[in-house]
Amino acid sequence: MNEDSTGGGPSVPGSQWYDADAGPLVRPYAMTGGRTKPGPSNVRFDLIALVVVDDDPPGPAEESLLGPEHRSLLALCRAVTQSVAELSADADLPVGVVRVLLGDLLESGFVRVSRPVPPAQLPDERILREVIDGLRAL
Repeated sequence: MNEDSTGGGPSVPGSQWYDADAGPLVRPYAMTGGRTKPGPSNVRFDLIALVVVDDDPPGPAEESLLGPEHRSLLALCRAVTQSVAELSADADLPVGVVRVLLGDLLESGFVRVSRPVPPAQLPDERILREVIDGLRAL
């Protein structure tokens, strides 16, 4: 009979995939199929990009083909719009893994991503100060 890794007795089938202190031992590359970039388009997800479920997502048949991590991210997005960083924290997955999985979901039409406004497109600080001064004058 096999003994567990602590040497304390017989092992339970499948226990070689679980560490009592660390939890399940599934490596990030196993969740992404060894990929490190999100999809063939290599879209870049900022940490503050907002992710929402698409208004017209593919049907349940297509969703059933997704992996458990994909479905977990979809469930989190259905509950409330979340940033990439929040999804990573709530799903307890590394950000790099979440970015790859979101790339899959984006290309499959399950989610939409609102990217943050690039700094070059933000209003000039001088204009904002003039608006504030104008509001104070009222």
